[in-house]
Amino acid sequence: MKPIFPFVCAALLGAAACTDDVAPVSAPTTTVDAATLAWHRTRVAGDVYHYEVTVPIGSAPNAALRLHRVVRERAPGVPRPSAHAAVLLHGDFSDFATNFLPTAGDPASPAPGMAPWLAARDIDVWGVDRRWTLPGAGDDTSDFGGMGVAQELDDLRVALGVVRAVRALDGSGGSKVPLVGFSHGAQLAYLAASVDAARPAALRHVSAIAALDFYGALPPDDVDTRAFACENAAFASQALADGFIESPDDFFIDLGTLARTAPAEPSPIFPRFTNRIALARMLGQTYRFAPYAPRYHLLTPTLDDDGVPTGYAAVSDDAASAWLAGATAFQSMRESADLEGLICGQDPPAIDAPLARIRVPVLYLGAAGGAGELGVYSTTQVSSTDVTVHIARRLEPGDEALDVGHGDLLFASDAPTLAWQPLVNWLAVH
Repeated sequence: MKPIFPFVCAALLGAAACTDDVAPVSAPTTTVDAATLAWHRTRVAGDVYHYEVTVPIGSAPNAALRLHRVVRERAPGVPRPSAHAAVLLHGDFSDFATNFLPTAGDPASPAPGMAPWLAARDIDVWGVDRRWTLPGAGDDTSDFGGMGVAQELDDLRVALGVVRAVRALDGSGGSKVPLVGFSHGAQLAYLAASVDAARPAALRHVSAIAALDFYGALPPDDVDTRAFACENAAFASQALADGFIESPDDFFIDLGTLARTAPAEPSPIFPRFTNRIALARMLGQTYRFAPYAPRYHLLTPTLDDDGVPTGYAAVSDDAASAWLAGATAFQSMRESADLEGLICGQDPPAIDAPLARIRVPVLYLGAAGGAGELGVYSTTQVSSTDVTVHIARRLEPGDEALDVGHGDLLFASDAPTLAWQPLVNWLAVH
């Protein structure tokens, strides 16, 4: 492991870029001086390397930013300058590694990952793990009550200052950077872009956003999906009121682990099925449990004659089970209440971040069998004149239950064609 460049955010971008407050979010009070911090470096493939550092930003048990960079090197420990960058925001029960660099997950996945694929094409890839990803089972979660979207956007603002500072140091320039969010990370990208737009131009960090298969708002006539969001928001809010500030991810971890370790044994979660089939049912027919869209599923299933998922059309069993077995131990209940409440349309909202405030370029990259067409509505609510929509499909409209799934954008064997190439093409001009 080797240290990468030290940096001082305030010195390179001005103290205001790291700490000044602009409504509607509270001011981060942290400046990051990384002169004493060392990034840890591991080789991914070829000249692509993964750098990781955890940056303390407070005294609470999980007050830290865990930052990632996946980048080509021009010499050992020296990243290759790149004109193009992307900051990736992970989704639920995941972190940067399990979503975008799955070979670095625990357990390691055979899926190669979006991050190194983009890096090999000269995109300087960054990632930010949200605070709730940090503790493991049994670790201190006493600060989870504050882990809502306001705090997350404050953390992201500090992280973006770091990204720009490091890029300025290594010759890539310190210009604003695009956000690429997957799943609820896409919703956060919309929120971050709106909040960023409320600041004076000199203090903005976001140059563009790409939303991967999620939405920032729902069409007014989508009563069913909104009702699901409202139910989730009400459940999370009541749980908070009852003192439950963290949400354990045991369900996902157990499903994934049992499918790996005892695939042919009866499932204790879905007793009618084996552990392998139980996982395939949850991933392949997710709409039965979480209808974020009418035929929403995490991975495209293969079906038996009775319509029961038996596996995956374009993802290996090993990669599918590793995704869930490697889930974070906990998730923030407050984040869930905030994000679901924003989709529900609760008043007052958790944060003032209207889509109409967004003027930077927007890409919506949907999965036909994921959030799919539902995500298009959000792009009609922004004020940007540069909006691109791409729905990844393998089948004709009407076959969404067997079409590209939400997680196929990250793990499918044809993900480079379905999603990554359209994304890199967009990043190349944004």
